[in-house]
Amino acid sequence: MSVQYPPGRATAGEKPGNEPEEVKLQNASKQIVQNAIRQAVRQVSQESRQRQESTSDNRGTFQLGVGELTKKHEKK
Repeated sequence: MSVQYPPGRATAGEKPGNEPEEVKLQNASKQIVQNAIRQAVRQVSQESRQRQESTSDNRGTFQLGVGELTKKHEKK
């Protein structure tokens, strides 16, 4: 049984996926994924830092929790 490749693809002795064009596409895809991961990590780190700063800024001050009423809104 012989392996048959589609026209314009690898020939005997070449492995599929090793054409220069496909290698370029694979490398570009890897780079896109790596950039997306880096950006996501940066964003999560930045949001985490902002939350920590916000939390430390609010220490010592009173914050209303969800469902709590202020005097102005209390039912009479």
